[in-house]
Amino acid sequence: MMSQLRILILTPTALPTITGNAMTAERWRQGLLREGCQVEVLTTRDAEIPKIGQAVARFRPDVMHVHHLFQSGTLLMTPPLAEQLQGIPVVATPAGTDLNQDLRVEGKMGTLRAICARVGAIVVQNNWFARLMGDLFPACERRIIYVPKSFFWLGDEPCALREQAKVGPNDFLFFLPAGVRPVKGNLEGLLALEKVHQRRRRIRVVFAGPALDRDYSARFQEEIRRLQSFARWLPAVSLPAMRSAYQEADIVLNTSFSEGLSNVLIEAIASGKPLLAADIEGNRWPIQGNLGDRPCGLLYDPQNMDDFIAKAIRLIDDEALRSALAQACQERAAAWPPPEVEIKGLIAAYHQAINLRTP
Repeated sequence: MMSQLRILILTPTALPTITGNAMTAERWRQGLLREGCQVEVLTTRDAEIPKIGQAVARFRPDVMHVHHLFQSGTLLMTPPLAEQLQGIPVVATPAGTDLNQDLRVEGKMGTLRAICARVGAIVVQNNWFARLMGDLFPACERRIIYVPKSFFWLGDEPCALREQAKVGPNDFLFFLPAGVRPVKGNLEGLLALEKVHQRRRRIRVVFAGPALDRDYSARFQEEIRRLQSFARWLPAVSLPAMRSAYQEADIVLNTSFSEGLSNVLIEAIASGKPLLAADIEGNRWPIQGNLGDRPCGLLYDPQNMDDFIAKAIRLIDDEALRSALAQACQERAAAWPPPEVEIKGLIAAYHQAINLRTP
């Protein structure tokens, strides 16, 4: 029975840390609890192997959900934990960096292939990922399951984002919620917006997210101090206040160099806020939609700062364009599958993995 499933989610980060991985794990946790499952979430970034082993022994999961192949899935191959986990069915979800970055690093392809061979089902939430996984790991093709990503807000607390960042009522606000690390392009986005600010003095930008890379975050903080006339870096906004934070923005940014299916894009669209996002594979479907859909934002070449600047200025100057993009966001959000569709898809994947492990 579904209600009897005990599910252990392994994820690089979890609440109270505010990251995309943490938010995805929390959405899954809450949805699975509503279906009567028992769920525990463990973080794997900087994890202590003995503590994870102790948690597994205490919780006795029926199935493990490994979120992020390389950062979490490598635990399946790490002794002595690997021996303890050997009899537990596993479902895995690849992240954007798994397929967009790790495959380019010498030696990681073999590790990812070994992880995929260990799991009973591979859940992907982006159709492009499904095709790519099938091409890269043909032996796993029959175990790849597409589960559409749904959405619901995790609270409705107020967030006076503009007031906290000292943004005036007539200022034009860009908002970039993301942990500060190289793959998210926070620093590159800030430097591009400096050029935009030189041409459109009323723009402001708020970055919200924890420092996840020490050296990169230090450089980012230095530039924020230099550019504090128009840029602010706030602590991560709490999940219950995210809806209100998006409502304060004029344009939501995604400056990532790699994405699977970004929570920021989904949240911005749900808020009816136009997007300016890097033109990378993981961002194209959320922004452009299916054939016949109207776009929810503009894509820019992440290797071309001039392209970012031109499209940012176009969004600032063209109110009619922003209105059309916002309307497209509302249409797209209305067509999303409800949360229970995603959760039932996950549960089906869990049962597939359990059945494969059953003699």
